[in-house]
Amino acid sequence: MQTNTINQEKKNKERTKKNKLGKKRKEQFQLILTYIILTAWVVVVLIPVIFVILTAFKTDQEISLINFRWLPKSFTNIEAFRQAMQMGNWSRYFANSLFVTTIVVGGSLLFNSIGGFAFARLKFKGRDILFVMILTGLMISPQSVIIPQYMIMRMVPLVGGNNILGQGGTGLLDTYWSLIVPFMAGSFGVFLCKQFYSTFPRSLDDAAKIDGCGPIKTYVYIYVPLSKTILATLTIFKTVATWNDFFYPLIFTTSEKMKTVQLGLQMFKGSAATHYNWLMAATLISVIPTIIVYIFAQKYFVQGVVSSGMKN
Repeated sequence: MQTNTINQEKKNKERTKKNKLGKKRKEQFQLILTYIILTAWVVVVLIPVIFVILTAFKTDQEISLINFRWLPKSFTNIEAFRQAMQMGNWSRYFANSLFVTTIVVGGSLLFNSIGGFAFARLKFKGRDILFVMILTGLMISPQSVIIPQYMIMRMVPLVGGNNILGQGGTGLLDTYWSLIVPFMAGSFGVFLCKQFYSTFPRSLDDAAKIDGCGPIKTYVYIYVPLSKTILATLTIFKTVATWNDFFYPLIFTTSEKMKTVQLGLQMFKGSAATHYNWLMAATLISVIPTIIVYIFAQKYFVQGVVSSGMKN
């Protein structure tokens, strides 16, 4: 009897050991597979970036070589950068993009956070239906509503030569307003802020009411100071989207003085030939502002994305 018990214990130990070994091998396999997938993804993402950087330091002769070479002869050759900045009024392009991006981001932080706070913390009739209607904006392509937006911008009364009926002129087209007004708020920003504010305990609202704070004071003095993570996240998303926007400035603006950085990059595409080294040099310079914003805001970026998907 005792011998059988000992044998059974040995079998149980061996079985447990095999299970642990099998589990460990499975975890190692999953880890290796994860690393392979992530490495492949990083390579796919980095190859275009590396190509842009290397091409920016090449000469026209290197670009036109039949046998493609990845590396330029010299990384001190900045002729492409000099030539790129001499084409067009780049100080104006950067000023336009910087002004539009700053106003759009500032307005988005204000309106999206207010909207998110209202949907998450306030109770009013039709709140859920209205929120669902706003979320439908996430499922509609921006390109599909460009014509209605264009018509609205063109038919604004008493501006741009229009009469009181919105006819006879260009309205807000080819102005900063046409690049700012349609993007001051958005479905994604409201959704992100709403999810974030939904994680806050109700005790905050109760304490604010006891102290005599209404909804506005509660938002300003309690929720805004606690919103660094989500506002930093929204800042990154909105800055990148606005700064890199090519489609809307192309449709809404026509004059040289209203060109943004992305429209400025278009002029490197010639009918006969394209100076790819100049184009890549200008592209490198154009992404500097978004990189700077990310460096300052990335501390809160991941935390903001994660917290917006959590719920108490």
